[in-house]
Amino acid sequence: MAKSPYIADANPANFRTLVLENSEKGPVLVYFWSPRAGPCMVLMPRLVQLAHEYAGKFLLVLLDTDQHGRMAREEYGVTSVPTVKFFRQGQVAHTIHGAESDAEFRRAIDKFVARPSGASQVVLSAFRQQGNLENACSLLAKAALDDPDNFQIPVDLAKLLLLKGDYVQAEHLLLALPEEVRADAEISTLLTHAGFIRIAQDAPDIETLERDVAAEPNNSLARYQLSAVKLVQDDCVGAMDQLLEIVRHDRTFRDDAGRNGLIAIFNMVGGEHELVGHYRALLTEALR
Repeated sequence: MAKSPYIADANPANFRTLVLENSEKGPVLVYFWSPRAGPCMVLMPRLVQLAHEYAGKFLLVLLDTDQHGRMAREEYGVTSVPTVKFFRQGQVAHTIHGAESDAEFRRAIDKFVARPSGASQVVLSAFRQQGNLENACSLLAKAALDDPDNFQIPVDLAKLLLLKGDYVQAEHLLLALPEEVRADAEISTLLTHAGFIRIAQDAPDIETLERDVAAEPNNSLARYQLSAVKLVQDDCVGAMDQLLEIVRHDRTFRDDAGRNGLIAIFNMVGGEHELVGHYRALLTEALR
């Protein structure tokens, strides 16, 4: 099979990097298959076609169970092929057994990725030309009501609300999306960014927060507020330092807000940035 940037082969040595770490950025579909099983050979080209059709919206990873059957069985409970498991945030989020129809796979994939919206494109194009932010928000809100299954519309609306300075409404809009949609790297980054700005607006001044953290190092709320203030001031290193300390001492704080905040900042800065590599390694060590 021709190699593609959207498709990769997995083995026990590269599974963590290829699947678990990449699933922090976007959905990863792991195809457990065998070259000896006819249904697998039928499904394979269909999945390859979907991977190219979605053009990077998800990563398709192939794991040959003839070679790595023990891993498939013992770690992921795969007892028959073909099986496709959807990974998000390092965990299995959905499973499809057997060679289901393309429509079934599309429905599953669309739960994890936002599909393009013609209505959004028209409204955003008009906004760029006319600059009428209020009108653009109103039109996108109507489009969202007309097409409630298209999650790209509320995402585009949230971007405009952030531009408008309506951080609370943008955050509420993104929080209303299904959990599997919120896990998308772009959406989780928007959500965290909106939350950080809102938290920074309501937080005490930075001198007070730094004094509180120095006096009470395990004060997770003060650290979280301090990270938000530092991020708004473009001090990414300072923000990540505070979030990393929350991970180290209080994983229960706001449903693992330290880890989630770090991942969102990684996505904002860009996975290739040297800072991300450094702090990702520190995060991995803190999670052990």
